[in-house]
Amino acid sequence: MRRIFLSLSNRNYRIWAAGALISNIGSWMQRTAQDWIVLTELTHHNATAVGIVMGLQFGPQILLLPLTGYAADHLDRRKLLFCTQAAMGLFALGLGVLVVTGLVQLWHVYVFAFLLGCAAAFDSPARQTFVTQLVEPALLTNAVGLNSTTFNAARMVGPAMAGLVIAAVGSGYVFLINAASFVAVLVSLAMLRLDSAASRRRAASRGGLTEGFRYVLGRPDLRVILSMLFLVGTFGLNFPIFISTMSVSVFHVGAGQFGLLTSMMAAGSVTGALLAAGRARPGIPLLAFAAAMFGVTCAAAAFAPFYIVFGLILFTVGVSAQTFTTSTNSLTQLSTDPEMRGRVIAILLAIALGGTPIGAPIVGWVADQFGPRWALGVAAAAGILAAVIAAFYLAERRRLRPDAGPA
Repeated sequence: MRRIFLSLSNRNYRIWAAGALISNIGSWMQRTAQDWIVLTELTHHNATAVGIVMGLQFGPQILLLPLTGYAADHLDRRKLLFCTQAAMGLFALGLGVLVVTGLVQLWHVYVFAFLLGCAAAFDSPARQTFVTQLVEPALLTNAVGLNSTTFNAARMVGPAMAGLVIAAVGSGYVFLINAASFVAVLVSLAMLRLDSAASRRRAASRGGLTEGFRYVLGRPDLRVILSMLFLVGTFGLNFPIFISTMSVSVFHVGAGQFGLLTSMMAAGSVTGALLAAGRARPGIPLLAFAAAMFGVTCAAAAFAPFYIVFGLILFTVGVSAQTFTTSTNSLTQLSTDPEMRGRVIAILLAIALGGTPIGAPIVGWVADQFGPRWALGVAAAAGILAAVIAAFYLAERRRLRPDAGPA
């Protein structure tokens, strides 16, 4: 247990984690409210519209890829995070004002989702790699795991809080609360004590996105990891669609129960992240196991007969999904040269989040045409196929190197 929280002994990491937790709670509250108003207030249970919002929010991960990884490797990450976090707070404030005043329309949500996605595209690789400036290399796996724990703890609390706020005073105030939450992470950034020499060394590094792709293409292990992530991220990690459509169309529950389902899965995600934080360096065999479990648990969720059963299964979906994503992040960062880390993580995030504009509308269409259970079946198939890819890689690796250990 002590090993799980080892990174919290580092002052910089403690400050960063505290600010991130508060901000992440606000962000998850907004995500829940955003999906809810699109599905129930601005459309008549249109899952495709939710998919479009997700696509606009995550599409910039691909559109801005030539710039985002370069920025994370060459610019001062703390200053970059100041700018991106402040921008996202302003966007939440703007959308909140529109909702509270009753002026919001669907196209407003689309525009703000795209703007938020643009800011997040620069924020994500900088934030993911920023942890390497906060802790020593020996603690990196633990810190990445605790980052995921913080994110998913917020994911567990935020949707439930959003459901209560929506029921009590309306959706608009959720966006205003999120805007205020960004103050916490800005204060934490200001309080950090960092070595400026590391930033100067990064600024002196050369090369752009092309070098990042060339680096990945020359690494068979990274190609397999990113291929698995593409399948699971594009077709599997569309939980706003899965949970909202199952809530509204299958179980016919309200905002409070909808938020509780998201929190149930987040509780599983926290468990998966804590397990990852206490684990030694992950490998591809672990990714294969996690992907297979994700496929199996999504299939089980598709057949869930009752609301309570669905919620319990979502816990196991959260454990498997978070084990997969956290281990993917840790393994990629640990096996990537430091001077290439920002660009490789930007590529990883573009695949994980940028695949959403492809997968979310498809999954939303499947939910609309055939029902939410079939949409979950798409996620199940993606997880199983990702595990098969890893199995083929490991088998080929053993054939070529019989004495090799786990990848």
